[in-house]
Amino acid sequence: MSLTTAQALRPLLDERDRDALTQIAGERALFDEPLAQFTSWRIGGPADALINVTSEDELADVMRWCFKRRLPWFVLGSGSNVLIGDGGIRGVVVRLGGNFTNVRVHIEGESVVAEAGASAGMAALTAKAASAGAKAIASLSGIPGTVGGSLRMNAGTDREIGDFVRDVWVQSPSKPEPHAVTLQYYYRHTSLARDAVVSRVSLVFERADPAAMRSEMHGRLVRRKETQPIARPNAGSCFRNPPGDKAARLIEAAGAKGWREGGAEVSTLHANFVNNLGNATAKDVATLLARVRRAVSKEFGVDLELEVHLVGVFIDA
Repeated sequence: MSLTTAQALRPLLDERDRDALTQIAGERALFDEPLAQFTSWRIGGPADALINVTSEDELADVMRWCFKRRLPWFVLGSGSNVLIGDGGIRGVVVRLGGNFTNVRVHIEGESVVAEAGASAGMAALTAKAASAGAKAIASLSGIPGTVGGSLRMNAGTDREIGDFVRDVWVQSPSKPEPHAVTLQYYYRHTSLARDAVVSRVSLVFERADPAAMRSEMHGRLVRRKETQPIARPNAGSCFRNPPGDKAARLIEAAGAKGWREGGAEVSTLHANFVNNLGNATAKDVATLLARVRRAVSKEFGVDLELEVHLVGVFIDA
C-alpha cells in the first residue's frame, strides 16, 4: 500500500470525537461501519462515523459539531445515485431517519399538497399523492431515491419534481436551523448550495381523478419493470441524456452494451444502467463507466456527463 493510500484511509476521528457523537445520537452513532448495505449498488467501504439522525434538532447538533471540529461530512440518502469508494468515507456520514421519513398528503381546494421529509421514499410519496388525485404524479413514479435526493438532482421524466415545489427547507453548517430557500431548477441539478441539506419539502399538484392517476402511475411502473434491470443492484441511469439524444442509445450504438469489468456489467436490457453481478467493487464500476465514456466520445464526439456521484476513497479492493 502506498503512503498516499495509507493516508487516505486513515480515520479522522479520535476517541473524544466518538464520545461526542455518541452523546448526540446514542446507539445510532456507529463507527467503522461498512456502507455497501446502504447503497443500491451494494458497494462501499466503511465510514469513520455513521450517524442516524431522527430530527432537525439532531441534524443541527451534528452540523454544529462537524463545523466546530472542521471535519468533513456527507449526507447519504437511499444510496440510489452514488458510488462509494471501496476505501469508504473519512469523517462523518449522516443518514436521515425518524421525522425525515414522514409523508403527509392533503387537499387544498382544487390542489393536492404533499409534505414530505427529505428521507421519505419517492415511492411512498407518489403512491399517497396518486391516491389523492395528484395530476401528473406519474412523471415522478419509479424514481428509486428519496425526496431530498430527487429534489437536489431535479429528478423526473416528462415532468420534473421542481415543477411542483411550493416550499423547501434546508439546514447547513453555517445556518443549522431549518430555513426556507428559493431554488432554481435545471436539467438534473438545482441551485441548491453544496453544503445545504434538504430537511423537508412541500409539493403542489392540480387535483384530478384518483383512479385515473393510480392507473397512469401503475402503467408507467409496469413499463419500467419491462425496460429496466430493476432485479439487479444498480444506481439507475448512470449518465445524463445529452441535448437532443439519449445516453442509452449512444452507449448501445458504441457497442458497449454487455461490457464487463470485474463484477460490473453494462446492462443488456438498458445500456445506461451498470449492474453489480454480485461481487463488483467500486473500482470495477468506475473503470467501466470510464470505458463507456471513452467509447461514446470516440465514436460520436459526445462527452457523456455522469448522473451518479462518486464519493469516498477509491482503492484496489
